[in-house]
Amino acid sequence: MIIKKMHEMGVRSEHAYMAGMASIGLSVVAWMGSRKMEPGTGVARADRWGIFVGEWAPTFFGLGLALSHYEQQDGTLTADVHELRPTRKAG
Repeated sequence: MIIKKMHEMGVRSEHAYMAGMASIGLSVVAWMGSRKMEPGTGVARADRWGIFVGEWAPTFFGLGLALSHYEQQDGTLTADVHELRPTRKAG
């Protein structure tokens, strides 16, 4: 039900996968930023920020997978695996 509503709102699997990749980068940025901007609080606080943001990635990847399955059933998947691989000519 949630996946169908997200699909109807225009959210596609590619969007969720991109958000997952961005959250990995954001996790590193949050960790480094917390270490530099909050001196004296220790590495533990920076680690908690990095882990907090890092927990988003599996959620986005899971949503991407669910949306991909929905798109396959709905027939709106934008690319097929065979379209992504170059074809070889016999010869």
